[in-house]
Amino acid sequence: MRKDSKLSVSVTGIELRHPVMNASGILGDSVEGVRRLIGSGVSAVVTKTLTLEPREGYLPPILVPLEYGLLNAVGLANPGIDYVETLVREAHSSGLPIVVSIGGRDPDEFHVLAVKAFESGADALELNLSCPHTPGYGVDTASTLSTLKAVADSVKSVTTKPVWAKLGYNRSILDEAGALLEKGIDALVLINTIPGMAIDVYAKKPILTNRYGGLSGPAIHPVAVYTVYTVYREYRAHIVGAGGALDWVSALELILAGARAVQVGTGFYVKGLRIIEEILDGIREYMDKTGAKSLEELIGSAVD
Repeated sequence: MRKDSKLSVSVTGIELRHPVMNASGILGDSVEGVRRLIGSGVSAVVTKTLTLEPREGYLPPILVPLEYGLLNAVGLANPGIDYVETLVREAHSSGLPIVVSIGGRDPDEFHVLAVKAFESGADALELNLSCPHTPGYGVDTASTLSTLKAVADSVKSVTTKPVWAKLGYNRSILDEAGALLEKGIDALVLINTIPGMAIDVYAKKPILTNRYGGLSGPAIHPVAVYTVYTVYREYRAHIVGAGGALDWVSALELILAGARAVQVGTGFYVKGLRIIEEILDGIREYMDKTGAKSLEELIGSAVD
C-alpha cells in the first residue's frame, strides 16, 4: 500500500503511512499471522502480548460471538519472548514498523522483556497493563499507581525508543494515565477489553472455560471514545485509540477524540482483512468532502 500524504501521521516519532494498525492479539504471534497483517495493509504490526515463557492459555471455548461484539478469554497464549526476533524480522522485511506487546508479572519481568524486545529490533513497545482475565498479568500488574510507575521506570531505563502503555477503562484512568506520562511513557493505547461474562441458560453456567473474559467490539466503542477524549483533553498526549473500530466512522470518532492512530481487533473477526482498506477509503472520502488536507488537523478536533 502506497503512502498517502493526507493520511500519513507520526506517533511517538514513528512515521506511519496511515493511522490504522492491528490490535495486540490479532494475528501477531506467528510468521504467517504477520504476513497476513502485512497483506491487509496495516501501517504497523502489533504483536500478540509476549511473556517470558510460552503460554498455552485457556482451553476452549475461549471466544463467544455476541450481537454487540466479542467476549474472549484466551489467557495470554503466546510463543514467548524468545520468538520476538522472528516476528520483528518478518515485519521489517516488508518495511513496516513493529510494536512489540509485552506482559510481565512485575517490574523486573517487564525489564527483562523490554531488553529482549529492543535487542531484537522492536521499533516500540506496548506494555500490556490491562488484560482483564489472566491472573498475575494485565490489570493485576497495574493494581496500584506505584506499581505502574515502577513498571514504567524499569522499561524506560533500558531504551530511548518509544514505549506505549495499554490501559483499560476504570474510574482512575486519568490518574493512571498521568502517572505513566510523568514517568516518560510516550503514548497511551486506550482502551483494552473490559470484563464481561456470558452464561449458557440451559447449562446454567458461564460459557467461557475461564468463566469471565474481555468484552470488545461495538459494545465498548462509546467507552473507548469517552476515554480517549477525556485523557486527550487532560494531557494532550499521544494516544492510540482501540475499541470497536469496525468502520471508518467509528475509527474517525477515535481520531476526532484525540487518537493519532487506531487499532482494529474485533473488526478483523467481523469483516476480515479487507477492513483496513475499507476504513481508509471512508476516511479519505470524508476528508475530500470536508476539505481536510491532513490527518493532523483532525486529531482531537472534537476536543478543540
